[in-house]
Amino acid sequence: MRIVIAEDSVLLREGLERLLGESELEVVGSCQTADDLLLQVSRQAPDVAIVDIRLPPTHNDEGMRAALEIRARHPAVGVLVLSQYVELGLAMKLLSESAQGVGYLLKDRISDVREFVSAVRRVGDGGSAIDPIIVSTLLSKRRNDDLLAELTPREREVLMLMAEGRSNQGIAEKLVITLRAVEKYVSSIFSKLGLPAGASESRRVLAVLLYLRS
Repeated sequence: MRIVIAEDSVLLREGLERLLGESELEVVGSCQTADDLLLQVSRQAPDVAIVDIRLPPTHNDEGMRAALEIRARHPAVGVLVLSQYVELGLAMKLLSESAQGVGYLLKDRISDVREFVSAVRRVGDGGSAIDPIIVSTLLSKRRNDDLLAELTPREREVLMLMAEGRSNQGIAEKLVITLRAVEKYVSSIFSKLGLPAGASESRRVLAVLLYLRS
């Protein structure tokens, strides 16, 4: 899997390069500005672009704007955005049309190497990777009297993992239950929340996130 990185912190950028290389992922380009990132993506045709949300010169939203441009011009390239803070508006903007090949993680997540590499691979394979803190924040913003109250504690666990972008198999492994059990939980969750069943995993993630944000 081929990766390009846009991160203006030298230490973090080199750390990512080393971490990904040790996990048998090929870093084919790294840079510190949005313009250089767009050039790298055009030249290297990576599977995933890892992008800091705030890049020079203003450190405002250059990284996010570059990520959105990559999504529009290079739809086959997965985009994993890194942020220092939970910024729900920007996260939902990135996910507004599709959750396929998209990730939004907080930088602190990089300390968990195995989870981070798994997220990169998932995004590169067309899946999603949403930081659990973002999902928890969305859950906390929902009304206490809404349909979420009808979910069992286990169903809420499955819902959170689903919103993070994990596949049914990934949820089964995380909760140490059978794949069949996960499928039953997912079916029950979608029925209780009135969400469309039978969608692809990326569309399922988007549906859940939009529900939690409404």
